[in-house]
Amino acid sequence: MRFILCFALVFLCKNICNAQFTDVSTHDYKFTKTERKDIPNKKGLFSKRIVPVALIATGFLLSTSDFEKSLQKDIRGAVGNDFSANYDDYTRYAPIVQLYAADILGAKSKNHWFDQTRNLIVSSIISNGASTILKKEIYKERPGGLEYGSTHANSFPSGHTTTAFTTATVLYEEFIETNPLLAYSGYAFAIATGGLRMMNNAHYLSDVLVGAGIGILATRLVYHFDYLIAWNPFKKKDGIALAPQFNENGFGFYFTKVF
Repeated sequence: MRFILCFALVFLCKNICNAQFTDVSTHDYKFTKTERKDIPNKKGLFSKRIVPVALIATGFLLSTSDFEKSLQKDIRGAVGNDFSANYDDYTRYAPIVQLYAADILGAKSKNHWFDQTRNLIVSSIISNGASTILKKEIYKERPGGLEYGSTHANSFPSGHTTTAFTTATVLYEEFIETNPLLAYSGYAFAIATGGLRMMNNAHYLSDVLVGAGIGILATRLVYHFDYLIAWNPFKKKDGIALAPQFNENGFGFYFTKVF
């Protein structure tokens, strides 16, 4: 079954490269002024999908293997069997904080803040939806049993890692052409999230790899086709910002107006 899924992913990736798409222009945004900046799309759809497809395929092949079970034992032995930290509950959202902080400080980005928020929400719905479906279909036990999960076997893939790489890829897409250091910095938090999930004995390596692949793939697809949902009611209004906020108790929005 894992071989069939991997073959299907490779076949899908191969077919995608035969399609041609129109390059989309890039926007340069500040809260006090909105300008247009044309930045060529240097990478095709196929090249953007190689890494996430490879991560997903590798994760499926490694799942339930002796290698990942041995690796998990080694990791727990290195950090201690009583190791427990909840930093991963927050690091998965760190790229979102970076994204809107950069907007507020006037950093040049690919899109208007409303487009950023729209792409973030759509990417999160797709990636977490796919992750949830796989959890229910695969039904894989966590390495730590029920200690770090619910009463269900829902280890594969890692939801925390899916969210972390979704938010990190949104940050990457927005700033890779204007601020590469900021663009890549989100992945540091995403990798830390995946690593912490393994150190906490909540997930195996394959869970983390597939979660990362899903997050990256979903987000890059959304950005490639974002011209299909290009509606933006705030584009001609300067000095307005609306950013989502996440915490353990719920979800909300932060609104600001520059006069």
